[in-house]
Amino acid sequence: MSELSKKRIRKFKSIKRGYYSLILLTLLYLLSFGLEFLANNKAILVRYEGQWYFPTFAYFPANTFGGVNSAEPDYRELQQRFEQEAAGNMVILPLIPYSPTESLLDLPGSPPHPPSWEHPLGTDDRGRDVFVRLLYGFRISLSFGLQVTFFSLLLGVFIGALQGYYGGRFDLTVQRMIEIWATVPQLYLVIIISSIFEPSYLWLLLILIVFGWMGMTFYIRAEMYREKSKEYVQAARALGASDMAIIFKHILPNSLVPVITLAPFTLVGNIFALTALDFLGFGLPAPTPSWGELMGQGMGNIYSYWLSLSPISALFLTLLLVTFIGEAVREAFDPKSLNSLIYE
Repeated sequence: MSELSKKRIRKFKSIKRGYYSLILLTLLYLLSFGLEFLANNKAILVRYEGQWYFPTFAYFPANTFGGVNSAEPDYRELQQRFEQEAAGNMVILPLIPYSPTESLLDLPGSPPHPPSWEHPLGTDDRGRDVFVRLLYGFRISLSFGLQVTFFSLLLGVFIGALQGYYGGRFDLTVQRMIEIWATVPQLYLVIIISSIFEPSYLWLLLILIVFGWMGMTFYIRAEMYREKSKEYVQAARALGASDMAIIFKHILPNSLVPVITLAPFTLVGNIFALTALDFLGFGLPAPTPSWGELMGQGMGNIYSYWLSLSPISALFLTLLLVTFIGEAVREAFDPKSLNSLIYE
């Protein structure tokens, strides 16, 4: 790692709001992959007649634990039964013993239920715990945004690098194709595809990727035009380096500042895009936990304030953290501070 890169990292760490936002968001995202052990209606561990079972990883019918049928047992009821029998059997449930897709039909009244001690953010119009759905929605939204951002930037960098390096007729042809493709209405295409096929995670991922790469090509193209005329590129050509080696080994590492600084803001846009599609009904299929779907429920149940307030707050805080990270990265890579970083 170069000395300049080390100084940029130190500068990023000195911007506390961005540095701590990165730590917090990374920690929350990593913890979200263990949600099945935190919020789930399946037991983490069952001990029955001296045998140990792990229902989180495998399906066990009710008759495995002394039930009368082959359906999956209600582990909350099974825990109560074992406690009453006091026969040495036990069930260890997650901290929040509810699934994001489970309708709680035993609650008094009709859904959506208001917040309570047992369900701090209430339930939605199908009786599902809102807090649990928010937690799973965070993992889905951030994973989706990261994947779209990564593949969009990868495609945009590749095409932009080829445009800028080869230039001429090739650059002009690709640029006209990009301009034509950019005129295709993305929302209408999503609506058409959703009317023909059932929308899925993969479909939405592909659609946003094929429309999300074009903006990055402009930045990388300009950087390539600027860098390819420099002496180290001429030296690489004189030494017999191939075009691909010159582009991706020599020029591209010196042209990635726009990618690094724009990536967090691209992530914000992709998370918001998924939420908007879910809100409009063209997003992830039911019963996938989704912030946009909860907002849509809030519009249909205007007096159930928790259905709107909860996902809006979660989306706001997530996008705020990502924006703080983006601002800190942009400031750390600001060309105006380059001289001060070098001579610091």
